[in-house]
Amino acid sequence: MSAEATNPAVSPAPAPPTAHRRKSRPRIDLRRLGRAAFLGPASRDRLPDAIGHVAEAHRAHHPDADLEPLRRAYVLAESSHRGQMRKSGEPYITHPLAVTLILAELGAETTTLTASLLHDTVEDTDVTLDQVREEFGEEVRYLVDGVTKLEKVDYGAAAEPETFRKMLVATGNDVRVMSIKLADRLHNMRTLGVMRPEKQERIAKVTRDVLIPLAERLGVQALKTELEDLVFAILHPEEYERTRELIVDNASRANDPLVEIREEVRGVLREAGIQAEVLIRPRHFVSVHRVSRKRGPMRGADFGRLLVLVNEDADCYAVLGELHTCLTPVVSEFKDFIAVPKFNLYQSLHTAVARGDGEVAEVLIRTHQMHKVAEAGVVALGNPYAAPADSSSDSSEDQGDGERVDPTRPGWLSRLLDWQEAAPDADMFWSTLREDLAQDREITVFRPDGGALGLPEGASCVDAAYAQYGEDAHACIGARVNGRLATLSTVLKDGDTVQLLMGQDPASEPSREWLEHAHTPAARIAIQRWLATHPSSDPDEALDEERRDETPAPRPAPDEPAEQPGSANAVVVGRPDANVRLAGCCTPVPPDEVTGFAVRGGVVTVHRVECSAVARMKGLGRAEIEVSWGDTTECRVTLVAESFQRPHLLADLTEAIALEGVAIVSATVEPPTQQRVRHTYTLQLPDAAHLQTLMRAMRNVPGVYDVGRAQHPKASANR
Repeated sequence: MSAEATNPAVSPAPAPPTAHRRKSRPRIDLRRLGRAAFLGPASRDRLPDAIGHVAEAHRAHHPDADLEPLRRAYVLAESSHRGQMRKSGEPYITHPLAVTLILAELGAETTTLTASLLHDTVEDTDVTLDQVREEFGEEVRYLVDGVTKLEKVDYGAAAEPETFRKMLVATGNDVRVMSIKLADRLHNMRTLGVMRPEKQERIAKVTRDVLIPLAERLGVQALKTELEDLVFAILHPEEYERTRELIVDNASRANDPLVEIREEVRGVLREAGIQAEVLIRPRHFVSVHRVSRKRGPMRGADFGRLLVLVNEDADCYAVLGELHTCLTPVVSEFKDFIAVPKFNLYQSLHTAVARGDGEVAEVLIRTHQMHKVAEAGVVALGNPYAAPADSSSDSSEDQGDGERVDPTRPGWLSRLLDWQEAAPDADMFWSTLREDLAQDREITVFRPDGGALGLPEGASCVDAAYAQYGEDAHACIGARVNGRLATLSTVLKDGDTVQLLMGQDPASEPSREWLEHAHTPAARIAIQRWLATHPSSDPDEALDEERRDETPAPRPAPDEPAEQPGSANAVVVGRPDANVRLAGCCTPVPPDEVTGFAVRGGVVTVHRVECSAVARMKGLGRAEIEVSWGDTTECRVTLVAESFQRPHLLADLTEAIALEGVAIVSATVEPPTQQRVRHTYTLQLPDAAHLQTLMRAMRNVPGVYDVGRAQHPKASANR
């Protein structure tokens, strides 16, 4: 059976007290449903008594809903499951009924409820997917197929992870698949208490690691919080019991400060003429446990929060203004999730107000619609694929890639679907899925073209590269973050602008070091897969080998600016026979504006006027000598190329220089630091006018992000 069964030989695990639930949920009377199931379905046109709860909850959200599909789905499910029993003794039909009621209370539309009633028929009975399609249409068939488990006989130990992979792929095309799965797991967790302890623990851990994060990301808080409490009771029974005692002790107090603060808030809003509901939202067990660990001893107002519900967005800010004016606000607690919604559709204003006795009450302010979405997430959106009444019929047509337009498909789900395809086996998929879902905060970074990338908190430029380019990111050579050059290891912050610098070499290779900075599964899997298929190629070793083949040229002493050999390119005005040398600290070439200074031996050194050595010599009282360029255009210049580390870079730069007809006099390469490499070239140009063209050619070499004229180290230090 697909639904988790029970074992009456073991006592049930503790469940959260009904009196403390955020909202009292009607529970199915299993004995009543059992009798109804044994008696069989009602007449053809009459709604069976067993789904009366479902119909009532459904009509509360959708008054005009057609209940005929639900009637037919129940008849098929009941007849198919007839004779099957849960281990707890109830007829099996009680499980799909309970799952459907959970979804109906959240406001799910009719198609979802129809599929929910049938969600175990294909797995556990003789009903086929073709029959479901014939009776209820393609959408219902797709949803039922999405939650149908893969057989262990076919997949062995990989059956569970591969089932989740299949379910997530289906969710990528229709989020209602996961809605049904979450409700299915919630009912199974509610009835898990009489199973063997080891099975309870196994199911609870999967629920904690996979289902609860998915419920959070889809915004279904009503399911998420109850699942958290049920998991807490199973995996941490002692801490659960201590938390339960805290809640019970607080409930027995004569005066509840939250009630008093609620009445004060109501009075403030009444005087301001703002129509609003002010409710107390008791914290669930896990929330109380977290607050007690964070704040220490609990005070009365810590056991819940105030919820203010209004009609319009503007009313939310009006309420906030009144509370901050008439009460004492705790400004550090203010958060605006209306202007900037969370990635799971959540919208609300968060603040806190304090009383003179030190009691602090947290306040949530939202509209009724925001509250509905906060509780039910994507379930509250109805059928996201139905075309609006005023739109053309083709608005819900398939996209070119075969996926329907899904306004609820968030960025994290798209990223998950991308990397799961590359996971080589079920074990890697399963472990990586848990790691991915554990990253529960998301940032948004922007591309220069205005596009956006959603990434988990802590992501680096490596992650951004693979998020934007997939495996083409192997060719990434660097990045600019907020306009400044940055290494690929740079950790990104929410709102950063990231320009990824891509090389043009089709044989570009990722560095093994990138794994240390890859935070997302997509990046890690892509890099690992490349490394696994290129075991004999280590880009770092290749670069080291390339450097060993280089013969560094001697460099000038730091305290003595180097000079270039005499050149007829520069002449001294009034002293045409003087021995002229071009200063190596700034390597002037035509048509630079230049000046000269006399040095030992009657030699005149020529500097660019902006060279820092010029200012230093002027400060020493040295007289300038006016110089100008002669007619000869040949010159020698020293250029510095700044680049990101990658294989074959020296060879590519040398080739680019040679193609421009320039001779290399000497070259040095400094050891890399933080994936950056500095190349210094002394070059003989046949024509000084060609310098800018040469520098552009060098900048166009993949990996090179800047090329400039050399400056002497000592001169640079005096800038």
